[in-house]
Amino acid sequence: MGGKELSLTPTEFKLLSTLAEHPGMLYSRTQLVEVTLDGYVPGYERVIDTHLSNLRRKLGDSAQDPKYIATVYGLGYRLVRGNG
Repeated sequence: MGGKELSLTPTEFKLLSTLAEHPGMLYSRTQLVEVTLDGYVPGYERVIDTHLSNLRRKLGDSAQDPKYIATVYGLGYRLVRGNG
């Protein structure tokens, strides 16, 4: 972002592209697991947290003051609108 090229893992890329398809739309962990792993895998919901944390770090984002990826406590994640 900001014109900089980022080196993303395939999972990070899938997460970011999924969130970017519908800015502002809320995605649950389960939905994100289904997208990134091409189907639901029980127990992998918390793995999404780790991937999103890594993605935020690469974007220079913060969970406490999100510019790109917001956490909606207890519900999931969404791309913050108006970053473009």
